[in-house]
Parts: sequence; structure tokens; C-alpha cells
Amino acid sequence: MRKETQAIHATNLVDETAGAIATPVFLTTTFTRDLDGSYPKGHMYSRNSNPNRDALEQGLAALEGGAKAFAFGSGLAAVSAIFQCLASGDHVLMPAVGYYASVKLAEEIMGPWGLQMTQVNMEDLSAVEAAILPNTKLIWIETPANPLLSITDITSICTLARARGIRVAVDNTIATPILQNPIALGADFVMHATTKYIGGHSDVLGGAIVVRTEDAWSERLKRVQILMGATQNPLDCYLLARGLKTLPLRMREHSVTAWELASRLEKHPAIERVHYPGLASHPQHALALRQMPRGFSGMISIQIKGDEANARLVAGRLRLFQQATSLGGVESLVEHRRSIEGPQSTTPGNLLRISVGLEHIDDLWADFEQAL
Repeated sequence: MRKETQAIHATNLVDETAGAIATPVFLTTTFTRDLDGSYPKGHMYSRNSNPNRDALEQGLAALEGGAKAFAFGSGLAAVSAIFQCLASGDHVLMPAVGYYASVKLAEEIMGPWGLQMTQVNMEDLSAVEAAILPNTKLIWIETPANPLLSITDITSICTLARARGIRVAVDNTIATPILQNPIALGADFVMHATTKYIGGHSDVLGGAIVVRTEDAWSERLKRVQILMGATQNPLDCYLLARGLKTLPLRMREHSVTAWELASRLEKHPAIERVHYPGLASHPQHALALRQMPRGFSGMISIQIKGDEANARLVAGRLRLFQQATSLGGVESLVEHRRSIEGPQSTTPGNLLRISVGLEHIDDLWADFEQAL
């Protein structure tokens, strides 16, 4: 089935009570046993499994082309679950530019437990190869990467890793399973902060891991999911599964509007640089075309001419673009990343990150024109 059809039907649940088309929400924490102590419907306790979580995980696995998916209470809980599949003393390669909190998790929380981590420029294959140590067990890719929207060659890194017995995980949050499928490009794991585009309405937190195969790693992930208790509640799973149904249509609109806005911003005299993989001026545009043939998502980063104060002034003058953290909702957001990331941030001070929503392009453009 095509993505649009998969997205609608892969999360369906058969309602045996009333034959409802809309999926029921199973808010129960526990399930009844038979006389012999077994569970006739396959569910024992909602931390272990729940029909709504099963439906969400089934839909995510189908859209990503994976064997199985695991839903968590947040994107960082999903990242943490992957790290907890490693042993003390194992080494992870992470991108030099990427989601700030993922690096902080590896450094501040997992580091004292013995996880070793090195950041490397994932755009440079020779640098990645040089950074591999004898105890490297995982390479963590983020593409497009937050906040500069750089692109990593997934296939090349997976080829490099496989020859050395190293697993590869890809943060696919910005592209979503509609625009990019890392498993088809060789990745072992795909991570989503489902809070973002998959939820799509800025009203639910969530994360997920999709695995290429059911093996010892996936068994370990399941145990981490259950024993660490970072599972997702049934209502949130329902909302995310509902979000999946419109994801192909929303990503199409996000991508079209973002490309048009990026193209206009690139020509504006007050803009120093536009970072958007859909533009021919992006240094990795050709690679982005190969990895994301159906669109380039709705995230743009721009550098305003002038200093950090000037960039923050522009952000404050925007009206439709609300100043807020996060991305992927129907409403457009703007954020000055450096001030959010803190003093250790390497993000340029004049950079604004834009999450392009589903408003009309002419209204968004008029807002930027008056602000600039």
C-alpha cells in the first residue's frame, strides 16, 4: 500500500463491542484472566501492553518498514531506551550538530553510568571512520539535523558500520516516515519524537523506536520499555495513532509551504543565510534529494544579518510565528536556539529556527516582511 493508505489503515483496531469505526480508547490499567490464569486477549497490565499502544506501534512499524516499534512517553525516553541497551564501557558516536538534549542525555546522565560518547561531524565519512574505537557499539545519526538542517549520508555510514559490527540509529523526527525511511537505507533503529509531526497538534508528548529486525536488541528494548516504566498512556497513544492518519497530507503541505517560504527568504536583503535542504543552495541538496525524494519537511533555519540582538528583535516582531520551543504542529513557531541551548551552544547567535505550520504562505510571508 502507498503511504497515504498505510497511514489510515495500519492503526485500525477492530471494535468487538459496537463495531465502531473510530478506535476506542482503552483507559484500563489491567485486564482479566481466564480460569487457567492466561490472558485471553493477550494483555495483562497497561505498562506491559495496551490495545492503543499496540495500534500505534503497529502503524509506526508499517510506515517505517520495520519489524516492530516501541512507544515511549517522550522522545528523550526513546533515546534513553536505546542507550540503555548498551553496557557500561560501550562507546557511541553522536553528531557534532544535532538535538542538544540527546547529547546532554548521553553526557550527563548516561556518562556517569559508564557510557562513552564522542561527537563527530557526520557529514564527513572519513571523520566518522577515524572516530570509531574498538568499543564503539552504536552510531547515532540525526538527519536533517537540528538546528542547521545538515544532511548525513545514511547509506554510507551504515555500510561503514556494518563492516565493523556496529549498529546505526537514526533520529528521523524532522523527516518523518513519510519523507524518509532510514531502515530502507540500511539503519538498524529509527527514533521519532512523536511529539512533533506525528502528533502534529502540539498537544501530546511521545517518542518511539522502530527496529529493523526482532533480535536480542529488540528484546532488550522491550524489557527496558516495561521495566523502566517509560511507556505511553493509552489516550496519548490514541491521539498519536490518529495523527498518523493525516501525516502524509500534513507533511506534503508543510514541505510545499516551507520550500516557498525558504525561497522567498533567501532573496530578502535582511537575510544572511537560509538553511533548508530543499533549496539548490544547500550544500547537501543532491544527497537530500536521494534520501528524501517526497519532500524536505517544514523546518527552516535562517541567519539574520547583524548580531544576536537583531535576530531576537526580528523574532519578537513576528505575529503569526509564535515564539516557542518544539516543532511539527499546525501552527508556525520561531525560536532563537542559542538562548535555549545555553552557554555551551555552538549555534550561531543570529540564527532563528522556524517550524512552518499549515497557514497560508502569503500570510506567513507578510508576517516575515513586516518583521524584517
